[in-house]
Order: sequence, then C-alpha cells, then structure tokens
Amino acid sequence: MTIVHAEAGVYLDFVRELFREYAESLDFELDFQNFEEELAELPGEYKQPEGCLLIAIAEGSVAGCVAMRNLGNNYCEMKRLYVRPAYRGRGIGRALVMAVIEEAKKTGYARMRLDTVQSMQEAIALYRSVGFYEIAPYRYNPLNGALFMELDLRQ
Repeated sequence: MTIVHAEAGVYLDFVRELFREYAESLDFELDFQNFEEELAELPGEYKQPEGCLLIAIAEGSVAGCVAMRNLGNNYCEMKRLYVRPAYRGRGIGRALVMAVIEEAKKTGYARMRLDTVQSMQEAIALYRSVGFYEIAPYRYNPLNGALFMELDLRQ
C-alpha cells in the first residue's frame, strides 16, 4: 500500500470520486458543509502548503483518502477520511490518519481537529487510539450526535 499526494492531475479525479462515495455512504446530507461547492473547487482549501489531499493505493487500485485544511491560529482540520468497503480491515484508514498527522506536523500546525458523528464508532476508536480526545464544538454542525475531537501535534 502506498499513500500519495493527490492535489493535481488524475489523482484529483480519484479524490472527487472518493469524496462522492464518502458522501453517499453517510446517513445524512453534507449540504451544511457546502459539499458540492467543495467538490467543484478541489483542491480548494486542501491545497498545499497549508492543506493536503492524500490517497491510498492498494493492489493497484485507489483504496481511500483523507484531507487536511487550515483552520487558522495554528490549527488544522482532518476531513473526509474514507476507505472503500473492499479495503477495510487492512489498516488503510490508520495509515491515512498517520500520514495526514505527519503532514500536519511537517506543515507546523500545533493541533489537528475533526468532527464526526457517534454512529462512526470504528473511526472514533481509531482517532482515540492515535491520541485524539473530545472537545467542545469548534464549528457549526447541526447533526445529532456530532462529536468534536482534537490532537496535540506537539507531543
């Protein structure tokens, strides 16, 4: 398995495809996050040097993705962690999380934040296992069971 930057070229098309699959896998809409606009403007706020788009390639196919964007004040946000169902259970999600954390550290961020929902128990367990902890809401999220987490990147 290989993780590569995907901010341009054919990889950006794979990111769009994965983001769409991610959105379709959810039991709620992403309208409150301006998802269609985000797709149209990729790489948008995920472009380097303040952000990144990463994809995992396994067995010659695109298996998953993760993104990072700048929140200001030395904070960044992990977004759109997604692993295709056929590739789950192989450590790809963990590898993507570790890779995006490393990118955040290299960029110089002090903390990484994310939001998720209680129904994503596997993702929450993964986040906790790498050091994320729950925090108060840091942005608007109208979903019941929204959970906000943070990781101190300086440790």
